[in-house]
Amino acid sequence: MADESNGNADAPKIIVDDDWKTQAQAEKEKLAEEAKAGKTSEPPAGDAADQDEDGQPREIPPAGFVSLVNTIAMQTMMALGGVEDPETKKRYVDLGVAKYHIDTLAMLQEKTQGNLSDDEARLLDRALYDLRTGFVQIAQHVRQQAGVEQG
Repeated sequence: MADESNGNADAPKIIVDDDWKTQAQAEKEKLAEEAKAGKTSEPPAGDAADQDEDGQPREIPPAGFVSLVNTIAMQTMMALGGVEDPETKKRYVDLGVAKYHIDTLAMLQEKTQGNLSDDEARLLDRALYDLRTGFVQIAQHVRQQAGVEQG
């Protein structure tokens, strides 16, 4: 049995590098100073996803209840094949994912009951109604297609 107190030369060595923290803080301060001075700089490489096709900054809506409901509803529509995948240009149906998103909206409705404005409550009610209706229609269509393929 090897004696561990001798300092095994094969043991991995842990090196702590705090220089990156200092460098990141310096870059952050420099950007803050440039922003105060009104200077604009080229966006760092890798931020192309934050720009539209014209190179302009993308408009990201403010976080809020309506944005949350719309985001989850869009994900549900994608899972129901209602929206084309932007990368593959194909439509996919995943009823399990669609059900998960619908259940998430239903949970959100239950947990926020009595705390929403009338407009927010109507938006959530309408989204759930439309998505559940679409789910039933797509599920029936999938079952029919499966029956045709088996028969």
